[in-house]
Amino acid sequence: MKTHKPIKTWREEDRPREKLLQRGPEALSTTELLAILIRTGSEGKSALEIASELLEKFSHLRGLDSASLGDLCRIHGIGQAKAIEIKACLELGKRLMREEVKKPPKISSAQEAINYVQQYYGPVLRDARQEVFSIILLDIRNKPLHHLEISRGSAYATVVDPREVVRQICLHQASGVILVHNHPSGECTPSQDDQNLTKRLASACEMVGARVIDHIIIGKNPSDYYSFAIEGHL
Repeated sequence: MKTHKPIKTWREEDRPREKLLQRGPEALSTTELLAILIRTGSEGKSALEIASELLEKFSHLRGLDSASLGDLCRIHGIGQAKAIEIKACLELGKRLMREEVKKPPKISSAQEAINYVQQYYGPVLRDARQEVFSIILLDIRNKPLHHLEISRGSAYATVVDPREVVRQICLHQASGVILVHNHPSGECTPSQDDQNLTKRLASACEMVGARVIDHIIIGKNPSDYYSFAIEGHL
């Protein structure tokens, strides 16, 4: 039978919190950083052992991010409060990544649009369980003005109202727009609904003097995407 040894009985330099204080967060393993969030063990398991079990169960941080609160709570020692704290920390990490993405002075090609979308939306949408439809509004020089989420749906579809896209274009006086959404399945090939929606949005935007620069579908990895512009459908 395995004997549990509480973290507080470890040598001070080996405890995750003390190690971080002495050597900085960079010196800690992912398991140790997660153990700091978990804080306390439960019934024979230390916080470090629970953290290790979480990472083993979900394979990596992306796995933890895509897991639901209910999935996390199935790990013995993780209650709802701890699961919420873990999810909040992962969300902060994604928002930090977005802050690091610099707006380009202009988007002058389909490949530049893809690169920008992958940097800004990739970390957030690659593992999303729902389809999320967003737009990037551009000024007359094709410089990004605003990012806006238009709708959030199920694992298979989301409903997009062209009137809302047009409203945002008019509100921000945009001259162009890039459409972005994800496929939770990871399969980036557009559905017939995706194709029909793209045509409707392109026509609606044209009526208010704006152009759809591209519609990009995001998959699971940076190399997984579909660009309507590159494929010649815009």
